[in-house]
Amino acid sequence: MRDLAWGLGVAVLSAAAWFGWMGWDDEYQVDTATNQVSGPYEAWQVVGCVVTLLVVGVVAARWWRPFATATVLSLAFTVAWSVTAAAEDDTGLWGVGAVLVLVGTAAASLLVAAVVAAVATAREPR
Repeated sequence: MRDLAWGLGVAVLSAAAWFGWMGWDDEYQVDTATNQVSGPYEAWQVVGCVVTLLVVGVVAARWWRPFATATVLSLAFTVAWSVTAAAEDDTGLWGVGAVLVLVGTAAASLLVAAVVAAVATAREPR
């Protein structure tokens, strides 16, 4: 039961990180001087999302299972991203983006999980 609660918590918080920080923004910014288009996300949104995922990942990896945390976090974030991307994409290329989001999120969350596990192991009394 404890594993289920942790897993659901990580999944909900990971998906909420997407929807709360970036999932709502679909407007691009145009610099009137140069006509350059950027966006739709601002730097503060990306930083906020990354920090949120980092906190979720560190806390869950420390108190639950590090590599289960990385797996659930990566999958839940990718599914949340995919819901938004698929709804807005007419080309079908959102699937390529989903794979890239999954690979990037998995790589980062596995690194965090490995560091948390290593620190926890180093702190254990011998």
